[in-house]
Amino acid sequence: MAFISTGYNPKKPMENRISDLGPKSYEDFYPPVIAKNKGKWSHHEILEPGILVHVADSGDEIYTIRVGGCRLMSTTHINEICEIADKHCDGHLRFTTRNNIEFMVDSKAKVEPLKNDLASRKFPGGSFKFPIGGTGAGVTNIVHTQ
Repeated sequence: MAFISTGYNPKKPMENRISDLGPKSYEDFYPPVIAKNKGKWSHHEILEPGILVHVADSGDEIYTIRVGGCRLMSTTHINEICEIADKHCDGHLRFTTRNNIEFMVDSKAKVEPLKNDLASRKFPGGSFKFPIGGTGAGVTNIVHTQ
């Protein structure tokens, strides 16, 4: 058998298998506080429109700032989103099912600088690129069928 020299065991074909098929597991990309507390969250609160805190049973907290997104984004816009996540959130963010963007930070001290940065970014016409909101009794993106 040609594969025996490589360590392949035909009785256990999946053992030590290396594959580049498919994407990496999404769990590899969790922020550390979420990975540590997965499934162990006691509650969450909406601190103000678009800003939530999730509290784990351990007492760990993660703050989420939700901003409006659009269904079709340019690469320039996505690069700006990634730049914000790298600057404030250790590179972590997520997209909601309604195409909003959630920036996640692990301390309350990081919330205000992130809010200020998001509020300072505007389109040439003057509207906010990243309007904060979409939680609680607020308006979120309307997503519909084509």
